Order: sequence, then C-alpha cells, then structure tokens
Amino acid sequence: MNTEGVYAVLADAVVLAHLCYVLFAVGGEILVLAGGLMGWGWIRNLPFRIAHLASVVVVAVEALVGVLCPLTDWEYTLRRLGGQAAEEEIPFMARLVRRLIFYDLPQWVFTTAYVVFALLVVGSLLLFPPQSGRRNRPRP
Repeated sequence: MNTEGVYAVLADAVVLAHLCYVLFAVGGEILVLAGGLMGWGWIRNLPFRIAHLASVVVVAVEALVGVLCPLTDWEYTLRRLGGQAAEEEIPFMARLVRRLIFYDLPQWVFTTAYVVFALLVVGSLLLFPPQSGRRNRPRP
C-alpha cells in the first residue's frame, strides 16, 4: 500500500471513531433516560456518567467557541494527504458514515443542538444521579 493509501485508511478509521463518539454521546443519553425510568442500576455508574458528561460538554464548548471538531479536522487532513479531494473519492462505507454524522445546516443550528443536548445530559445527571461503589448495583 502506498503512502496515500495509508492516509486514506487512517481517515476512514477516524470517521469510524467519530461515529463511535456520536453513538456514545447520543446512545448513552438514551440509555441513561431509559435506564433511569426503568430502574437500571448500571446507569448510575459514576465513571460512565462522568465520561458521558465530558464527551457531550466538550462538543458543546467547541461549538460555542467556534472550534472545528478535532476528529473532523484530523479526518480532513488525512483525506487531503491521501489524495481524496472530492466526496466521490471516499470509499462507500466512509461516505455512508459521513452522511450519518454530518449535515448541511447553518452552524448556529449545531451549536444550539449541542448546548441543548448538554443541558439535557446535565438534567439527567440531576434527575438520575450517579452513585459510586456498591450502591450502583440493581436492587433486588
């Protein structure tokens, strides 16, 4: 594999990692809300809740200060290094993943959505607070 091919594969890996990040943020909140309502003890796991909160707050703060997501920037750089200047040059699966996580909307829409979502996560943290140690085990 030539150098451009390596960069292209790395860019594909970054876009896949980006999808995993989005799934953790959105899916994590869905699970927290469902688990809180259904009494699932594991959703009160302190390390999980801290990681989830941090992942969402980082995105909201980036949007508020106008910073491009580092994963997006990294992917774009790798795509350029891999000689993939146009969307058509990106492999099918990478294009599919990109279509799932990127939308053509004004930046203010994303900033608003990220901040509102971060507030939802903080609200769920207050509504279903995490617990440390043995207390996060399900009740009999």
